[in-house]
Amino acid sequence: MMQSGVPPCTTCGEPVGFDSNGEVFVACHECNFPICKSCFDYEIKEGRKVCLRCSTPYDESTTMPDVETNQSSNHSTMASHLSNAQDVGIHARHVSTVSTVDSELNDDSGNPIWKNRVESWKDKKSKKKKATSKAKPEADVPPEQQMEEKQSADASLPLSEVIPLPRNKLSPYRCVIVMRLIILALFFHYRVTNPVDSAYGLWLTSIICEIWFAVSWVLDQFPKWTPINRDTYIDRLSARLSRYEREGEPSELAAVDFFVSTVDPLKEPPLITANTVLSILAVDYPVDKVSCYVSDDGSAMLTFESLVETADFARKWVPFCKKFSIEPRAPEFYFSQKIDYLKDKIQPSFVKERRAMKRDYEEFKVRVNALVAKAQKTPEEGWTMQDGTAWPGNNSRDHPGMIQVFLGHTGAHDIEGNELPRLVYVSREKRPGYQHHKKAGAENALVRVSAVLTNAPFILNLDCDHYVNNSKAVREAMCFMMDPQVGPNVCYVQFPQRFDGIDRSDRYANRNTVFFDVNMKGLDGIQGPVYVGTGCVFNRQALYGYGPPNLPSLQKASSSSSSCSWCGCCSCCCPSKKPSKDLSEVYRDSKRDDLNSAIFNLKEIDNYDEHERSMLISQRSFEKTFGLSTVFIESTLMENGGVPESANSPTLINEAIHVISCGYEEKTEWGKEIGWIYGSITEDILTGFKMQCRGWRSIYCMPLRPAFKGSAPINLSDRLHQVLRWALGSVEIFLSRHCPLWYGFGGGRLKWLQRMAYINTIVYPFTSLPLIAYCTLPAICLLTGKFIIPTLSNLASVWFLGLFISIILTSVLELRWSGVSIEDLWRNEQFWVIGGVSAHLFAVFQGFLKMVAGLDTNFTVTAKAAEDGDFGELYIIKWTTLLIPPTTLIIVNMVGVVAGFSDALNSGYEAWGPLFGKVFFAFWVILHLYPFLKGLMGRQNRTPTIVVLWSVLLASVFSLVWVKINPFVQKVDGSETAQSCISIDC
Repeated sequence: MMQSGVPPCTTCGEPVGFDSNGEVFVACHECNFPICKSCFDYEIKEGRKVCLRCSTPYDESTTMPDVETNQSSNHSTMASHLSNAQDVGIHARHVSTVSTVDSELNDDSGNPIWKNRVESWKDKKSKKKKATSKAKPEADVPPEQQMEEKQSADASLPLSEVIPLPRNKLSPYRCVIVMRLIILALFFHYRVTNPVDSAYGLWLTSIICEIWFAVSWVLDQFPKWTPINRDTYIDRLSARLSRYEREGEPSELAAVDFFVSTVDPLKEPPLITANTVLSILAVDYPVDKVSCYVSDDGSAMLTFESLVETADFARKWVPFCKKFSIEPRAPEFYFSQKIDYLKDKIQPSFVKERRAMKRDYEEFKVRVNALVAKAQKTPEEGWTMQDGTAWPGNNSRDHPGMIQVFLGHTGAHDIEGNELPRLVYVSREKRPGYQHHKKAGAENALVRVSAVLTNAPFILNLDCDHYVNNSKAVREAMCFMMDPQVGPNVCYVQFPQRFDGIDRSDRYANRNTVFFDVNMKGLDGIQGPVYVGTGCVFNRQALYGYGPPNLPSLQKASSSSSSCSWCGCCSCCCPSKKPSKDLSEVYRDSKRDDLNSAIFNLKEIDNYDEHERSMLISQRSFEKTFGLSTVFIESTLMENGGVPESANSPTLINEAIHVISCGYEEKTEWGKEIGWIYGSITEDILTGFKMQCRGWRSIYCMPLRPAFKGSAPINLSDRLHQVLRWALGSVEIFLSRHCPLWYGFGGGRLKWLQRMAYINTIVYPFTSLPLIAYCTLPAICLLTGKFIIPTLSNLASVWFLGLFISIILTSVLELRWSGVSIEDLWRNEQFWVIGGVSAHLFAVFQGFLKMVAGLDTNFTVTAKAAEDGDFGELYIIKWTTLLIPPTTLIIVNMVGVVAGFSDALNSGYEAWGPLFGKVFFAFWVILHLYPFLKGLMGRQNRTPTIVVLWSVLLASVFSLVWVKINPFVQKVDGSETAQSCISIDC
């Protein structure tokens, strides 16, 4: 009988026993996971020194052996114990893992301790069996059952883990934030109560700017209140420990549809797109679970023909990658690596096969480049295909929908005869007079096509220049999506963006390290990161507008177990209040019931026959939501994905052509409530915001090896145009009905700190107005001799000094917990000013012009090809009006500094004290704009003529102003001059 109060061991079922102090043995003091001393010793011996339930490392005192180990004089062999393997049940794993050269633990009589433990376990089992009324012969436990029991135990282990930041890093960080907020309040109290009468206009302008900066800092800072890290266990998805993959059985991992979007093959070279597609086809994932859809929104024959070449080369490239575990699996970047490619390679044939593969890839590049060269000049009669028929997409604005399936189950196999993932070319129909909604519309077309053809439950979208850098990236995402505890409420898993081909100093902050390594970690601790447009794995049901299966309940202050609606954690609890059911709460409950109805139908759909299913579709008006396609609507009701077994390929292709017709979305909810949301050129932020307003949460996944890598525009002009596009999208959201300032309050599902982060993403372009005014103030102060701050008292000096120290401490502690370098932080600050006084300013004006006058802005595709040479594109200057404001600010502040020093030399020693603050202010502006100035100078200090002309013009204007001010001549009152003349004795 089991001792009273002693729990059974989870592994072997025996009582856990007592320790040397007579207390119940506890291995893990965090979760009290029940495991006996024998099984615990075995875990330690095998090197597993963490708890099986919570993954907390065991205490060193617990892991110390209780007995001395003596090497046995006679080493037992494996064969001598095999006869007992069938009698020991779950303890057979101890026998099967014994090495013939390992020492054994012996007792006083010389018998192995593990053998005595097994014998005593067998005696207890036999006694229990004799005591039962129905005695049965002892049955041998087959090895298959043992493996199943072991796998069922592994199935209880989590696939991911949240790793909160250490308190010694997070607590000081929070304290400094609060201290900075208090100092900021005292600073503004002093600034407001001490106006500068002699420069009241300058003082008032500075106060307004500083208040706006403070609000922007609050919006940016407090969403980083609860940063976290995450760890994944992809080994539990592998063949040995997986609950989804077992050797010799079909994989139960969820299928994934990859989306790759491209528009212009001349700006987005086909070779780059081909490398992205090849890296997808070679991912470390079951081939029957992977489908790659390439959206050609420019209907270019060049893209289609290059995809044909890519599919042919994939037959060689994919088996090579999987045979030798190649990383990365994009050939252009693999062969260009300057590393020892023989490291960790043990197959003798590797060198020979790699050399042959590199030659094949170079031949592939030549063929693709030949296609590009041929496409430079379009024939007058248009392009024709190999069979002589005209290419349907000769008119990119007026053409039918096109779909071509390569590879896959019914397509060509690789050179070793193995199946390859499916590759599908898609070009949606376009006709004049229809709104096509650019990238968002193309992504929605892929959603519908993929739902008809493969209907994977998860979707991973990539830009054409973002290749798979980590072949296990999909498994990393599945550790969250397929986790029964975490996955059901996750709408997407976002990976950070990493880039190749950026200059070492990252002059224009192209890596966005602060955003991806600081801000996104902070959001992950609330309700999840924002969607950034690429490198994201979606739950298909979330894209269809459904709410999560477990909708968050309304936050009630009286419930101590509920998480705080402010930040999503229990560390900052709200004061208890008496719960009340007001009208707004009733309204929110009804809204939730409406969203829940679709989920209920989704879960129960398998119980309906064909007639009931059609009635359900009719009753719920799914056709008004999803469009007139019964096949597609049925796919939306299949929570786990898949297509009907009775469907045949020709029927599915015809239906796929139907769902990408240009009129399919009319009078439906596409782009309004489902799919990628329309209304902004930054559809990514809008789409993620709508999902999280429904109650979904997102996950931020940062594997050690970056999951995806892409290219970024390192040229100054292209970089500013990219930032202009992002800022314009934020302004469009601000001026739309989806503005986070007022949208989404009805359901009460968006955390307040999460809403604050979204507000920051749409109001940051408006910071350009106070920023450009603030950067002009130093020059005005130097030219006029006035200043925005009165003479400082001792107390005021303390507030100013405290504010500067708190700013520095916040940055230092942020760097400490995030791992971001100080250079990255400084580059981010510099480009915040550069982009703020140029691209953000133009975005604000363009956004209001679009709203008032209806002037639309054309979407410009960022060029993805890099110049030859060592960052040759970095030094190219392309004239754009975005360069005018920062150039003007630099010249104005330089002129102001010269004027300030001239005035100080003329006025004497007393003028040098006030000059220090003004010059420091001006140098703050110049230092932040220094990368912009360096970009204007180029590699050989050459500056465009237009910039020189602007510089001369502005310098002349301020010189004339300076002459008008005339500080070198002392102004004398006329009456005094006349009086002096009268006093002269002639």
